[in-house]
Amino acid sequence: MSQSHPEFRNVAIVAHVDHGKTTLVNAMLEQSGAFGEHAGVTDRAMDSGDLEKEKGITILAKNTSVRRKGKGRNGTDLVINVIDTPGHADFGGEVERGLSMVDGVVLLVDASEGPLPQTRFVLTKALAAKMPVIIAVNKTDRPDARIEEVVAESQDLLLELASAIEDPEAAEAAEQLLDLPVIYTSGREGKASTENPGDGNAPDAEDLQALFDVIYNVLPEPSADVTGPLQAHVTNLDSSSFLGRIGLIRVHKGSIKKGQQVAWIHYDEEGEQHTKTVKIAELLKTVGMERQSTDEEIIAGDICAISGIDEIMIGDTLADPENPEALPRITVDEPAISMTIGVNTSPLAGRGGGDKLTARVIKARLDQELIGNVSLRVLPTERPDAWEVQGRGEMALSILIETMRREGFELTVGKPQVVTSEIDGKLHEPFDHMIIDTPAEFQGNVTQLLANRKGQMTAMANAAGDWVRMEFDVPSRGLIGFRTTFLTETRGAGIANSYSIDPRPWVGEIKGRASGSLVADRSGQITAFALQSLSDRGSFFVEPGTEAYEGMVVGQNNRDEDMDVNITKEKKLTNMRAASADTTVTLSKARVLSLDEALEFCDGDECVEVTPDILRVRKQVLDAGERGRVRSRDKNRNK
Repeated sequence: MSQSHPEFRNVAIVAHVDHGKTTLVNAMLEQSGAFGEHAGVTDRAMDSGDLEKEKGITILAKNTSVRRKGKGRNGTDLVINVIDTPGHADFGGEVERGLSMVDGVVLLVDASEGPLPQTRFVLTKALAAKMPVIIAVNKTDRPDARIEEVVAESQDLLLELASAIEDPEAAEAAEQLLDLPVIYTSGREGKASTENPGDGNAPDAEDLQALFDVIYNVLPEPSADVTGPLQAHVTNLDSSSFLGRIGLIRVHKGSIKKGQQVAWIHYDEEGEQHTKTVKIAELLKTVGMERQSTDEEIIAGDICAISGIDEIMIGDTLADPENPEALPRITVDEPAISMTIGVNTSPLAGRGGGDKLTARVIKARLDQELIGNVSLRVLPTERPDAWEVQGRGEMALSILIETMRREGFELTVGKPQVVTSEIDGKLHEPFDHMIIDTPAEFQGNVTQLLANRKGQMTAMANAAGDWVRMEFDVPSRGLIGFRTTFLTETRGAGIANSYSIDPRPWVGEIKGRASGSLVADRSGQITAFALQSLSDRGSFFVEPGTEAYEGMVVGQNNRDEDMDVNITKEKKLTNMRAASADTTVTLSKARVLSLDEALEFCDGDECVEVTPDILRVRKQVLDAGERGRVRSRDKNRNK
């Protein structure tokens, strides 16, 4: 590569949820002057979405550029393109796209918690691609840090994953990673060192220079041919009201500039390849947190964004018109969970604060989501106003629904279901490997809970203090609605993490929730008298004065059966005065369900009414008589 060009290093920073990768990227940007002297800097500037800030997780893979002036070979600039990837396995499509853009990985591990299950997903992908992995122990200044043990656990994990790789070359490359230096960091303090600072101490350093040095020395320079014919991969999409659809690309060969004519290699719904000559209308570079238009030539090895191709998709290739050679398409793992999303058909539709109510606008929004979310699928159902949406997990789908809700959509969302497949003539279903840490006193409760969900214990060991670590293989459908029950059984102390494993034969029926629903048997305004009269039947999701309709689930029954209740009943007035004067009625506070809790609570014949202002659980069939006939038909069909 010519010395007049900067040197590049393309790196993904990966970690389990909440291990501090976004905070570390923030510190890297700040120390490189990316924010400018007067820019407002937050602790987690890379997490720009409202849901990311609220949940404290990264949902979308993002890229930024850290420019180190004069730090490259012979005094050239060093450009580190950083991809901040999600730590949650549900967003695997984002992870896989992020890894397609980089040449190495920094594995960030919490100095106390160590490597946790969802880290395995990202590491497995990186090792299979023969990428170098740098272990960075973060939060070394935590008072409960156990640095040496965490380093050993991380190296053991690398060895375990290396032994499972079928490609001998990739397995050998993975084992050689143990010779790489370990970095000790405090993202919050903005410090890094190759020397172990000791438990509970921040690294003995002024800044993150040690991290920059290890990235420069360990990660390979992108294998890129600057003088060859153009070849660039579209790895992500964005949009702008001014520029339209924007494609994020990594340039593998040649160079690209604004106004250039290129061959756009894309694919139709059947997977057939098509090539068309198009013009690059705008070229954008990421500087700090912003994309800026540039007239510079972007050379092989670098990452940039382009506009001017309205129908560009992830996995497309931009190439030399004289030599249009396609790069391999980006592939992701199969979806595991599905939900039915459709028009809000409740009697209160249009009164929940939403302005996007029709099937046409809902379908257009789902199609728009498909553009940038390669791990999602949208399939037709028997109804013209509802669609089956498949994704990697419950969280990924609930994030989509919550996003649409905030955009003004009103929806009906069905209970999450697993996506099955047929292998060798037998029905198979997705499985998860679950690792649970819990106080020993709850060991029996957790074991029984997983056994009821067809989970098989594969390992158990005593952990630090009076804690136990248990591992299970469990059907993914057994984990639908698991979280709330698990926290109840462990009184909020248990920690559960899981990752997907290979599908296995269907294990039979799994009993649903142990309680039934309290269902309104008529429409009207809910009264305090009715709630008081029914208080011994269960707990309620509604307050007096709220509007109800027939078929709306207003509470949770104490028994394992549904009960139709008159929730609008009023106290009868008479001329007689009671000997004991009327007393003030005290009601238990209504249990307000979040979207995740509503989806977990939802039974097979129920769905969630999602609007910007309110969430309601309801029966799919609202009329009580019709529900009875449906149950009878189902019983006869199953005999």
